[in-house]
Amino acid sequence: MSRCKTGFPACHKTDGWDSPLGRIACPASTIAHLPERRRTVQKLMNWLKAPEWSPYVGGAGLGVLSILALLFTDRLFGASGAFENIGGVVMKWIAPSLAGNMYWNYVMPAGFSIGVMMLIGIFLGSLLSALASGTFRWRAISDDQWVAVFGPSRWKRWAALFFGGILLEYGAGIAGGCTSGLAISGGVQLAPAAFLFMAGMFASGILTAMILYGKRY
Repeated sequence: MSRCKTGFPACHKTDGWDSPLGRIACPASTIAHLPERRRTVQKLMNWLKAPEWSPYVGGAGLGVLSILALLFTDRLFGASGAFENIGGVVMKWIAPSLAGNMYWNYVMPAGFSIGVMMLIGIFLGSLLSALASGTFRWRAISDDQWVAVFGPSRWKRWAALFFGGILLEYGAGIAGGCTSGLAISGGVQLAPAAFLFMAGMFASGILTAMILYGKRY
């Protein structure tokens, strides 16, 4: 039994295939354009597996994802609040008397929220992207720029990440959101606070880089 180029079984000279209902012709246009379609699919797969995407494509994708999130969950992005949800669960476990306050009961309820689901999705999506692009590596220090300035000390790098994360989470709480919850979700709604946040984020990032790296970069 042979196959035509479309994949249908029992083709005779690529002009058709036999079925219980009779003979069905193979579509000539499908056969003619199959190599071109394969090239198109290959180009698409290569683009999806690229280590870096165009920021314009990424921005458009975030816009579409924001619309879908609003349609299906009635919520927009927000990842920093997930740490409060998780922290509330931990606090209820180690100190129930401290966890029974208004913040963890009403503002940021402890539990498995949509923000926690998004946090897990960010991790899994990043892992899948790194595996697909072939850039996944187990590394204790991944920033060559940091090593060139501060040396290969692991504890120094990890301490900076830990305390930097605390400052970032505290700042997100004061601002009322992070880069996802305020900058992206607020930006798609044209909220003034979102653009003020983005301006402050870029300005403080430039200042911090100048303090840490000086004139090296």
